[in-house]
Amino acid sequence: MKYADILHRCFRCGYCKLPGNYVDFNCPAYAAFRFETYSPGGRMWLLRAWLDHRLEPSRRFQEILFSCTACRNCVDQCALPKIKDELLLAFTAGKEELVGEGKVPPAVRDCLTNLQKYGNPYGISRKKRVNWALDAEVEMFSDHDYLFFPGDVGAFDSRGQEIARSVATLLTGMGVSFGILGETEVSDGNEANAMGESDLFRLLAEENIERFDKLNVKKIIALSPHGFNALKNDYPVLGGVYQVFHYTQILADHAAGLAFKDNPAQVRVTYHDPCYLGRHNREYGAARKVLAALPGVEIREMDRSMQDALCCGGGGGNLFTDIVGKGPESPARNRVAEALDADADVLAVSCPGCAVMLEDAVKSNNMDDRIRVKEISEIVNERLIDYSPAGE
Repeated sequence: MKYADILHRCFRCGYCKLPGNYVDFNCPAYAAFRFETYSPGGRMWLLRAWLDHRLEPSRRFQEILFSCTACRNCVDQCALPKIKDELLLAFTAGKEELVGEGKVPPAVRDCLTNLQKYGNPYGISRKKRVNWALDAEVEMFSDHDYLFFPGDVGAFDSRGQEIARSVATLLTGMGVSFGILGETEVSDGNEANAMGESDLFRLLAEENIERFDKLNVKKIIALSPHGFNALKNDYPVLGGVYQVFHYTQILADHAAGLAFKDNPAQVRVTYHDPCYLGRHNREYGAARKVLAALPGVEIREMDRSMQDALCCGGGGGNLFTDIVGKGPESPARNRVAEALDADADVLAVSCPGCAVMLEDAVKSNNMDDRIRVKEISEIVNERLIDYSPAGE
């Protein structure tokens, strides 16, 4: 197994489970289950025991490995600089070994099968990938400045589709020239990669790259931080080199010039940092810059924010496999509680996957009357008077 040589170096100090300010447990799986085996250090020792033939890859063993949400908190907090950058790679390598042996939880098997057969984890026909845009007056990509890449959640999940349309409407109103691939787009492959199916990731990525290059795509706006991460960091290894932006970065460049309504309703907003935008790519400022430009918005930070933000629990394919679960101690429920502690009216998100996870948590806790989950462009659109830059 790749990175097997680092497994024995973990001395179980426990810092990997915590945020930088030590306010609570920050490993999503450990916080949900409270068994040491679900912590990064516990996984290291389990993997070592398995490779030493002292442990069989039981169903529980498989679930522990695949419960990792790839949030990267352990990488940031590990006290051992010589191995910290390889922690997440080691866990992914362990998953890759299990995938190769066909020893994965049923939900993981189904997700990967759908990705291979349909090009998305939902198992929905590729022809329906464009449905989200039918009422949004979005053009197919030709000679546009940007390709807009909605990803799987934006294309197929009903809440994700709402967010994709909201962002597309805002981009259009701001005069951004963009088009989409429609039904010829396939999954960005980020979740396949995180679940250890590197061969499937390569197939998906190469299919997208072939289409991008055929259309002479140079710049891409990603809706999902997961897609942003894959397109920006993983595609270049396969020859797919583009300028890749998360949509909040585009909005941040235009927010100051938008014309807003006078005296809008006052609202207290706290922002949830997505793992693949924050810890994976160190983008913490764009969404906050957009929110700061909005009249009537008071920003409230949660105890855990930016590099210390608690994962919603949907990464690493868990949005589709639900291995971490949605129980009382689920990461999403804990995150909503933290937003309430910040005395926020709105929990703002910039990831469609996070929106799905956190809205489910709000509903499960019957908190609809106390806090709302809204995506950044939705908050902007509510306050716009028109799309003309101020002063024109």
